[in-house]
Amino acid sequence: MSVTHGHRIDVTQGTDHVRVEIAGRLVAESHRPLLLTETGCPVRYYLPPEDVRTDLLTPSGTHTVCPFKGTASYWSLTDGPEDVAWAYPEPHDGVAQIKDHLCFYAAEAV
Repeated sequence: MSVTHGHRIDVTQGTDHVRVEIAGRLVAESHRPLLLTETGCPVRYYLPPEDVRTDLLTPSGTHTVCPFKGTASYWSLTDGPEDVAWAYPEPHDGVAQIKDHLCFYAAEAV
């Protein structure tokens, strides 16, 4: 748990079945997502890299900075949409569990 000035982030181990399909392709599927709950944001699923078809992804040049989580690096489909996923290679201590897990805009529990 991380709490800063009224902003709270909780990371818990989930067991939801999460699938990510982009452009008709299964890009990720997991039964062991990390669920990140953050003040003012929807729950996000962070998936272990072993459950992601990283062979379909290419690192992009996009990086964003979150004052609560750290600097995110983005990934694009090799022959498709850009910046479909992000990860925190060096997250802040309060959310260290999400290190190198990928989060997708298109993730949904099934």
